Amino acid sequence: MHPLIRIGALSVPSHGVFVGAGVIVALWSAWRLARREGRVSHELVWIVAAGMVGAAFLARFGLSIRYALLPGEATWQGLLEYGGRSLLGGLAGAWLGVVGMKRLIGYRRDTGDLLIPGVALGIAIGRIGCFLAERPGTATTLPWGVRVPADAAARLPDCPPCLTGEPMHPSFLYESLFVGLLAWWLYRQSARRVLPAPWMREGDLFRTFLLAYAVFRFLVEFVRGNPAMAAGLTGSQLVVLPAALVLGWHFLRRRRAAAAGAPAA
Repeated sequence: MHPLIRIGALSVPSHGVFVGAGVIVALWSAWRLARREGRVSHELVWIVAAGMVGAAFLARFGLSIRYALLPGEATWQGLLEYGGRSLLGGLAGAWLGVVGMKRLIGYRRDTGDLLIPGVALGIAIGRIGCFLAERPGTATTLPWGVRVPADAAARLPDCPPCLTGEPMHPSFLYESLFVGLLAWWLYRQSARRVLPAPWMREGDLFRTFLLAYAVFRFLVEFVRGNPAMAAGLTGSQLVVLPAALVLGWHFLRRRRAAAAGAPAA
């Protein structure tokens, strides 16, 4: 693990480098797909910009609820200092920003399928930065477990395995690999210009990504080492579990309605 990337005498945070690269890849992908589909417009630029602002805001303050639940009195200064970097918060913020801007300017067409392949690839790249800068996961005896160097262990709070040199699950690399494969599948589906199932509609590639990621994130949290908040589940699991159930029910209703020959809302 290397929290800092050294370029000559300059030290750059590895997390920022990879997250920045992921954002650039996501924007480049959105532009390419929009140009291929003939959908490049000023409205789309505003929509993407609103999504980025929303993502940046909630990614920064997406862990505020966890801070508010800590013992003691919450303060604005504490909120600003605690903050954090929450991928789930970033995804939620991006969705809110996109939906809000579309309603503001009266843009009716779905944009999720256009944006999500690049977003998925960007997440896969950004998670490499998380692996280099954050706690890898829980302790493991598997042969691919990773150890945190002693100089980096001191920077990672609440990580006993880091201090003792125990091997840990490279949970961020699990996520990077999974989301990278998902991005490859999304690009293939986008290139074919045919949805995976006849009962799917525009926007369902985006929802498929959300469902797949929610299920994976629920499972990978068991080896992430995040603290439990309720019922033995982490905050992320408490967020993605209802999302997965709602999305699963959405697709089940859509499929059943198509099989019965009736329209589904």
